[in-house]
Amino acid sequence: MKFGHQLSQSLVREFKYQYLDYDGLKREIKKRIKDNGQWNEESEAAFVSILEGELDKVFTFQRVKSTEIIRRIEACDKEVEQTIKQLDSANPPPAESFDALEEEISDIIADVHDLSKFNQLNYTGFTKIIKKHDKQTGWHLKPIFAARLNAKPFYKTNYDATVVRLSKIYDLVRTKGNPVQGDSSAGGSQQNFVRQTTKYWVHPDNVTELKLYILKHLPVLVFNPNKEFEIEDSAITSIYFDNKELELYLGRLEKSEGAEALRLRWYGGMNNNTIFVERKTHREDWTGEKSVKARFPVKEKNVNAFLRGDYTVEELFSKARQEGKKSVKEIEELERLATEAQYTIISKKLKPCVRSFYNRTAFQLPGDARVRISLDTELSLVREDDFDGRRHRAGDNWRRMDIGVDWPFEQLPANEKCLFPYAVLEVKLQTAMGQEAPLWVRELVSSHLVEAVPKFSKFIHGVATLLPKQVDVVPYWFPQMSADIRKPATKHFGIEHPQNQSGTTSDVNTESVSHSSSAHGDDNGNAMDEEERLAFNDNEIRSRLYRSDANIVGDEHDDEDEYMPLLYRDALRRPEQDDITLKAWRQWVKVKRALGFGAVEGARAPNGTRDAGQASAVRANGLDPSKVQYVQSFHAPPGKRIAVPIRIEPKTYFALERTFLSYIEFAILIGTIAATLLNFAHDRVSLSAAWAFMVTAILVLLYSLAVYINRSYNIRLRRAVQYDDRFGPTAACAILFLSFGINSVMHFTYSGKA
Repeated sequence: MKFGHQLSQSLVREFKYQYLDYDGLKREIKKRIKDNGQWNEESEAAFVSILEGELDKVFTFQRVKSTEIIRRIEACDKEVEQTIKQLDSANPPPAESFDALEEEISDIIADVHDLSKFNQLNYTGFTKIIKKHDKQTGWHLKPIFAARLNAKPFYKTNYDATVVRLSKIYDLVRTKGNPVQGDSSAGGSQQNFVRQTTKYWVHPDNVTELKLYILKHLPVLVFNPNKEFEIEDSAITSIYFDNKELELYLGRLEKSEGAEALRLRWYGGMNNNTIFVERKTHREDWTGEKSVKARFPVKEKNVNAFLRGDYTVEELFSKARQEGKKSVKEIEELERLATEAQYTIISKKLKPCVRSFYNRTAFQLPGDARVRISLDTELSLVREDDFDGRRHRAGDNWRRMDIGVDWPFEQLPANEKCLFPYAVLEVKLQTAMGQEAPLWVRELVSSHLVEAVPKFSKFIHGVATLLPKQVDVVPYWFPQMSADIRKPATKHFGIEHPQNQSGTTSDVNTESVSHSSSAHGDDNGNAMDEEERLAFNDNEIRSRLYRSDANIVGDEHDDEDEYMPLLYRDALRRPEQDDITLKAWRQWVKVKRALGFGAVEGARAPNGTRDAGQASAVRANGLDPSKVQYVQSFHAPPGKRIAVPIRIEPKTYFALERTFLSYIEFAILIGTIAATLLNFAHDRVSLSAAWAFMVTAILVLLYSLAVYINRSYNIRLRRAVQYDDRFGPTAACAILFLSFGINSVMHFTYSGKA
């Protein structure tokens, strides 16, 4: 879709005349080139003047609208405060007062959403029109106008403080002045529950909309509500440890039983003196244990000594024992954890490897951990290691001091940092047995705002990106980083003004597809590892893939892969993908093209599809078929291989052994028949049949042994290979049938001659 068309379809009606005049600027470029024959200084000066006028218009409107929203929030805050105070008076306000306040706040939330989209669209418009100008005129305006954009940075507005304030006011109104109180780390009164953790990527264009959508259902979790919110308060920094062999990286990547991740974490700026040593341990489901995360605090001044082993565990917890604030059992557990962590660091020669930095917005009801949602933005990964011999990064200290929370760390060279292009959403659900996740959560995870990426790890991605020479195995999402995760807007989902007072024209004009799914539940006690929970149910994904559409046939469904969770893109297959006839036809087309015969235009496939069908579907969406590519598979970078996590349980080996014994049972049965015929044969036909059955039995035995050894080897190495056997059973039956056939033919032939 061309940007001009996208702009006209996505703009907010109320702001219609405040947007960048993209089409007018395009016409201006074409008109001046046509009139003058070429682009000259006069044309450039006139165009820049018009462009600056558009920038001033957008910047002024954005500033005025932002000021208006802030004033509305302040006025609404005072009105809510007065209404709550009147609850204890002799004349309490009617219930309708809170309904009116909720409608007013919802309208403010919608305005914040509209303004955020306004900023995004206009910034995209400026970058595209400048690019078009440079391409068509040959004059380079981009570096010059970038400075003018930075002077009027309407697109850099941060809405975090606004979201926190709106969340507080909306929660007061929603609960009618009685917000939920309690410990944010509590888990409620449930006894039997199932924990689910799923991770998603969120495109930067959707971050503000996502925050506003969530705050209407969950308040922003603020640990110190009496303190004014600052951007630094949301900063979280972690330093992950590993050795030169990347032992911890490989363990976490392959999901080995007992694989650990060690990190040092602190909250806020570099002046925070409390550092947490955290250890995450992966447990397989068949062990009956859960993957756990445990931590203990260390003062920043003692971190280096603790890592060297000079600062003992007894010294670390001596003050806690004297104060008596924790029980003896709790202190002993922390001491055991600290001892194990210190021993692991020293024995495995672990060193600081990768730093992760991000700003986190957490959503949760205090005292109720049934639904916990966190959104990490500005995610950055920075090198901390000295594996390449460069000790200047941190020196003898446990962390480098040349950066803090000054994202995007412009002082660092490009090969020292990785600015992750997406935000990371983590949804943690704690539901009773057989209970589904809340409806709004299911709608959220199936909407266009998120892209499911199960088992995503900041540590794994950081090591794979920043240490390419040391890494041979990369995670499954690594080759897919260049794929655009944006999707068509989900119908009847998102932020709207109360009673549709206003909104975007896309609500009416843009056709969108609703991708329905539900959070993955588990109503038995064998819960999977939290990080292995998938965001969608297999049946629902397949139903989305297989759904019929009167206007779409055959291969035109292939573009749906773009909207699938990344793990599923190659894992799930449509029925027609296993159609042997269709495969053979496609292979024949490839052979003809390779031989230079080309493909017959409009040639029809066996299932009725046309080569031109996909192109027509692309044109129907306003796209150029020659510029659209459908990615069906992803390949690892040269010299690397993709690690696909494989769950291996004891029952996997038992199943392999049962399959092997079944083959042996089949071979023994055929061999018994052969031995019987051989012992009681009195003619050439019986001897021939005996030897045919004997050869069949031997072939089955050898084949089953080869399959058993090959599968055992691959399972032990956790390789993601094809374990199903389409050839073996068919071949065994075919050989057996052939043996019987030859025996019958020879018997009747010999009998006829006799």
